[in-house]
Amino acid sequence: MLQSHVIDIDGVFVGAAVRLHDGYRFVATDLRLDEIDGSLWPSLNDVRRVARARLSAGRYPAQTLPVS
Repeated sequence: MLQSHVIDIDGVFVGAAVRLHDGYRFVATDLRLDEIDGSLWPSLNDVRRVARARLSAGRYPAQTLPVS
């Protein structure tokens, strides 16, 4: 069984990191992190650091619901 780790940024679940023999595969659940979905990282700290940096960069607008 593969070991996985929840990745949350400031209390928001943004994905999971799955432990593989050669690092951690990031599986994004937040659309703002689609660019790094499936990427491989050497450590769990790298996954968290890159996910936080991508969200903090403000490159993506916050998702909003249509107003009725």
